[in-house]
Amino acid sequence: METKNETTSTEGRGRVFRGRVVSAKMQDTITVIVDRYVKHPKYKKFQKLSKKFLVHDAGNTAAVGEMVDIKEVAPISKRKRFTLVSK
Repeated sequence: METKNETTSTEGRGRVFRGRVVSAKMQDTITVIVDRYVKHPKYKKFQKLSKKFLVHDAGNTAAVGEMVDIKEVAPISKRKRFTLVSK
């Protein structure tokens, strides 16, 4: 029996990133680049590292240059593991 304190939603699962849309040419898919700053272990200098993710965007709502939030979900295709949360 489920109590009121337990939740069955998946809102707490998966990583959430904020990035910039760099390509919106595919159908229902956008490419988002996520930047992060990492401290070099030896030289103690901060480096900017970037990674591109293919993101499911139902209806092609995002445009190039927009800042978007993406969330990790179950695999949608071979390379798509994220979906668009908000613009």
